[in-house]
Amino acid sequence: MCRNIKVLHNFDPPATDDEIHASALQYVRKISGASKPSAANAAAFDTAVAAIEDVARTLLDSLVTTAPPKDREVEAAKARERAARRFG
Repeated sequence: MCRNIKVLHNFDPPATDDEIHASALQYVRKISGASKPSAANAAAFDTAVAAIEDVARTLLDSLVTTAPPKDREVEAAKARERAARRFG
């Protein structure tokens, strides 16, 4: 899985449209092998990003859990700590 795609489920507040768009864009970039599509492929690229966004939003709205929502600041601090241990 691409490192830049983050878990978006079970956060308080819920994932924003911008976060979902960023994840969809990263996913399409990864599977297409292009960070910026050529002019000939731009429409297909944009259509794919929009479709992935819709599917991701549907999925996130449909998921249920009994776990308490995660706090974004706490999760960010944990990620910084892991990065510090990993990269020094």
